[in-house]
Amino acid sequence: MSTTRADVGNGANDRDRAATLQLVIALARALQAMERFVRPHLATSGLAMTEFAVLEALYHKGPLRLGEVRDRILVTGASTTYAVKKLEKRGLMRRKSCAEDSRVVLGELTAKGRALIDEVFPVHVELLQQATAGLTVSEKRDVSRLLRALGRHARRTSGEKVTGEE
Repeated sequence: MSTTRADVGNGANDRDRAATLQLVIALARALQAMERFVRPHLATSGLAMTEFAVLEALYHKGPLRLGEVRDRILVTGASTTYAVKKLEKRGLMRRKSCAEDSRVVLGELTAKGRALIDEVFPVHVELLQQATAGLTVSEKRDVSRLLRALGRHARRTSGEKVTGEE
């Protein structure tokens, strides 16, 4: 039985399909495992993952438009709004109008929110280091580079504008 070019192409396609599915499953399982590892520490501070993500974004970037917060933490607008309301109720952040454009609403940390994230963030990073200790520093950099390339391509494919700094 002879092998045709179409057969070879189908074999390559099948291998790509299998590798793609394995990659997506591995990514999802790795993220899920890391979240399970850090979630208990956040819970001791009364934070869910989304709430922590909002505080962390404001901690590192300063006051942000709520839409920018949503984009940075990779959740829906409704989830962001819910998290922001809970954080406001606890006095950890506040919303304020933008001085340049009153239609824009910014989120910013309160002193209480900054104190909490000052306490929680270093331990969070230590936990992430423990969770990723199975990789060398070089492997972590390689995986980060590859995942950024994958993310840029996926965003371009979906029609999103992609900048070079992502």
